[in-house]
Amino acid sequence: MFEIYFKVMHYEVYHAYHSEKAPFSNLISRFLAKMAKFLAILGIILIVVSFLPSVFYEIRSGGAKRVSELLGKPFLVQSKIENQPPTAEIYQPGYDPKLSFENRIKIPSIKIDTPIWEATADNFESALKKGVWRVSDFGTPYDRSKPTILAAHRYGYLVWSIPYRLKNSFYNLPKLKVGDIVEIIWRQRKYVYEVYAESKGEEITDYSASLILYSCEALNSPVRIFKYAKLLEI
Repeated sequence: MFEIYFKVMHYEVYHAYHSEKAPFSNLISRFLAKMAKFLAILGIILIVVSFLPSVFYEIRSGGAKRVSELLGKPFLVQSKIENQPPTAEIYQPGYDPKLSFENRIKIPSIKIDTPIWEATADNFESALKKGVWRVSDFGTPYDRSKPTILAAHRYGYLVWSIPYRLKNSFYNLPKLKVGDIVEIIWRQRKYVYEVYAESKGEEITDYSASLILYSCEALNSPVRIFKYAKLLEI
């Protein structure tokens, strides 16, 4: 499309230049005006395509609040969780004062680098509005008596910019593959995990994982994408 457009413009410039009917300065003005219109239309198309998913589910499904309810639904079955050994008896990476005080998750393969937000089960949306929520009443990287479970929107909110969405949400979680590395900075300790399994559905299928990541698969669907990772002792 772009190639055809510029060929047509080149044709007009060439013939207008060799014509006595229009001065070259008028030709340049017309060319710039058309170029401005073209760029404006292109910009509108890019904006619409980028924000269409968010607009769609704001209208169709009640918006991000509805999706937040799906993410925060109490579907986790406590009885399926196998208690791990006490924290004092299990591996912990070394304390590093150079690391950030802020708890963060970084997934290099899908370019996620964002804080981990804390919120209780009755206020989880306050965390999801910012990005990644650690599901309360479950484990932390330090205390692994239960798995650490992190949830986030895929498409998020209309106020989110595209760069913010890509870096701070689980938009690209489906692209996370078995064997990929997930890093968590927790209380100035660096925990490194390796993804070993994945599933789709409405419930977690493997509570033996050290770390579980999940997000809704579609805009208005109870089906979730789950990624399971094990802590590496490095």
